Amino acid sequence: MNSSTKNYDYIIVGAGASGLMMAYRMSKDAYFYNKKILILDKVKKSGNDRTWCFWESKNGDWDAILNHSWKSIIFKSDSIAETLSIKPYQYKMIRSTDFYDKIWGVISKHENIEFKTESVKQVQQETNLGKVITELSTYSSQNIINSILFTDAYKKQEQYPVLQQHFVGYFVKTKSPVFDESSATFMDFTIPQKGNTRFMYILPYAKDEALFEYTLFSKDLLKYETYTDAIKEYLQEKNITDYEIIEKEQGSIPMTSYKFWKSNSKNIIHIGTAGGWSKASTGFTFKNIDKKTSNLIQHLKQQKPLNAFYKTNRFWFYDLLLLDILSQKNQLGAAIFSKMFKSISPQLIFKFLDEETNFAEELKIFSKMPTVLFSKALLKRLF
Repeated sequence: MNSSTKNYDYIIVGAGASGLMMAYRMSKDAYFYNKKILILDKVKKSGNDRTWCFWESKNGDWDAILNHSWKSIIFKSDSIAETLSIKPYQYKMIRSTDFYDKIWGVISKHENIEFKTESVKQVQQETNLGKVITELSTYSSQNIINSILFTDAYKKQEQYPVLQQHFVGYFVKTKSPVFDESSATFMDFTIPQKGNTRFMYILPYAKDEALFEYTLFSKDLLKYETYTDAIKEYLQEKNITDYEIIEKEQGSIPMTSYKFWKSNSKNIIHIGTAGGWSKASTGFTFKNIDKKTSNLIQHLKQQKPLNAFYKTNRFWFYDLLLLDILSQKNQLGAAIFSKMFKSISPQLIFKFLDEETNFAEELKIFSKMPTVLFSKALLKRLF
């Protein structure tokens, strides 16, 4: 080993949601108290640069920092307009500033966890350890946990379709109380689809404040003005005219069944979006990170090779079939999701998306879906 290389028991590359949640889990587990842990990123994140939403049926680790939660959701399309109770689930919203404050506050109390502001250039597997090369130095470890997506190989392959969940959001504050903060609009497909899967996503967290996000599941991103114009038109149609935009956000999340985890090695594991932890069929990521970081902690404590962590399940294949359909006929998204919410309880949908259903429940769901579409997609994959 090069004498200038600094060694740690664990190196976390990237201090976004997945990297920080991993560090948080380590800081709460006595097994890691005497381990040297390094976190690397080009910036120490703070402020509101992300909004994360997820559903839970019980109290969770993040309840203390919730911005808001809802016990009912609204689904709208040309064929359905329903306000649906999701009890015992709650749909929960976290702002990134609260998440970062919580995580950094906990981590700062542990002298064995070190953060360095360095831009990471490369992560590579050596013979018996992993190596991280930054703009300033080189680090090594038996356990490198990487959350930075260094390659666009997933975009260049053709075996698995790649869509994006892309969006722009306006945090809107009105002069008078116009919002019902008891229900979140999960999907409103009544907006023009224009050959895609497009919907408005609305989170009212006060009577005079709400987040409006114009969202697409499609292959190509749009001009920024296309998203913002759509939000303004939507607000106009709802007679919301006297408002100010207090914050903006935008993002794009890969939706693909590409096997990111195939690039894991004995001493390097990719997590978060870089590890395929975003739910391929929906783009939801926070809950997957929550679950998988807990599981990865147990894996690390058993000192197993990092490339033995991930196992493909049947839900991976279910997601693939939906993406096969939407990649070929992107305009069918509204009809597919409408059929789902019209025929299946939101509780069962959430359980299915959490990958917690049994096969009998899954057959019940499949029986309500557009049979011909999914049968054709299945046959193409099998033959």
